[in-house]
Amino acid sequence: MKVIVLAGPESSGKSWLSAELQAHFGGLVVGEYVRYFIESNLRDTCLEDIPAIARGQLDWEDAARAQAPKLLILDTHLLSNLLWSRTLFGECPAWIEQALQARHYDLHLLLRPEGVGWIDDGQRCQPELGERQTFFAASLDWLLQHGQPVTVIEGDWQARREQAFAAVARLLESA
Repeated sequence: MKVIVLAGPESSGKSWLSAELQAHFGGLVVGEYVRYFIESNLRDTCLEDIPAIARGQLDWEDAARAQAPKLLILDTHLLSNLLWSRTLFGECPAWIEQALQARHYDLHLLLRPEGVGWIDDGQRCQPELGERQTFFAASLDWLLQHGQPVTVIEGDWQARREQAFAAVARLLESA
């Protein structure tokens, strides 16, 4: 099984690209638990919610891993929980970063915020490009500091699709 993670700031195309990858390569997609959490609770999240959101994301990921698909596509993973917790609340429970480091991911596709517009979907909170660029930089820094395999995806929608397809094809060919 190869595990691919879509990472980066909000409104950079992670969910769209996850669906595009699945349509082209097959496999199983795991969505963002936090979206389910917000829709279920109908309130703003708080620091006390972070552990439940992270555990929910891990539960979804573990259930998908148990199915042992050839390709597992994660629309997000704990890096998003870690960075959002720090961004919104100034801290994050330490176990989340430890759990993230304990898992194996074959490739992170890190999406730049430039090149596609921000879309307000009722859950997003960083309409300013500078905020999303800061989140991108924090994501890249964490991935590089922890020796994670990463390919930066940028440009318009078509360029993102082409770059992601090429990176995933290379990964699958190396199997």
